[in-house]
Amino acid sequence: MTNTEISDNNPEKELMLDKSISDDKTKQISKKNTTQNKKITPKNDKSTKSFDEISNEILRDLVSKKDSLVKEIKELETKKNEIEKDINSNFKGQSDNIAKRVKGFQEYLTGALQNLSQNVEKLELVSQPIIVKPSPLDEKKQNNSTNNIVNVPALSETFKPDEEIIKSCFASFKEQPDFYAEPWKLRRSLDSSDIEIMDDWFFNMGGRGSLESRGSRQKNALLSAGLISILGELYGDQFQTLILASQPERLGEWRRILQDSLGLTRDDFGPNSGIVLFERPEGVIERADRLEANEELPFIIIDAAETSVEIPILQFPLWVAFAGSDNEIYDDLELN
Repeated sequence: MTNTEISDNNPEKELMLDKSISDDKTKQISKKNTTQNKKITPKNDKSTKSFDEISNEILRDLVSKKDSLVKEIKELETKKNEIEKDINSNFKGQSDNIAKRVKGFQEYLTGALQNLSQNVEKLELVSQPIIVKPSPLDEKKQNNSTNNIVNVPALSETFKPDEEIIKSCFASFKEQPDFYAEPWKLRRSLDSSDIEIMDDWFFNMGGRGSLESRGSRQKNALLSAGLISILGELYGDQFQTLILASQPERLGEWRRILQDSLGLTRDDFGPNSGIVLFERPEGVIERADRLEANEELPFIIIDAAETSVEIPILQFPLWVAFAGSDNEIYDDLELN
């Protein structure tokens, strides 16, 4: 049966059928829309959930990194504290011990040198009169029973005959420096305090004794240059200066200052030259003995950083030992 047949027989039924068909279509369309909407919404939910998860993961990573950094900082702080404790317990303690030992030895050395100089001054260097009996073979003095007395001059009288020359040198040292003076002449000027120390060394100590350091190696070397210049006036080429300093750097400083103060060259420093540098006291003693054997005069200079003086050095007629202060010796030990 066809639609035409239905329409011909019953038009109301045809209307009812059209309405039902249209309702069915609208329902199908609405169902499709709802299903599409349902399909779309889960996608949005999934996207929002994935973003939240990513942000949470990033936050968790940041928190974990922060915690690890905090732990590392704490570990580094503990290591820093341990290192500081080690430094405080080891380095400062050792430096204090070294300073105490140096100070104690310096006090001992200063006292020993002072006692030695005092004992030397108290010694009766003038010998007792020697009575010489006349020889029975001496016909000329058979009837003359005279007593011949041999006098040994005191140590302080050693440079008394040369006092005028030494005093004139002192006067020239106070004048303006002569930068073009002849070699072995002092080209610098000295203070009055330096002149007083040199005067005491010549006329009270007799050219042998310990002097208090002037505060630095440069000042000590400048004062020594003045002594060398005066001894050069007195003895000419018949004396040689021997400098003792146990470090090459110290000897280099001595050489530079003396070279500048006396107008010398490198050729003036050597075994056969006017100034010889030594790092060990044995070499100084051996060289001084050899000079005396050749009827020459050794002049020994001992650096202020030397903590001891060998006893054989004290037997020679010309020597000066600079006694450095505690701070000066300690600073010199730190630099080396």
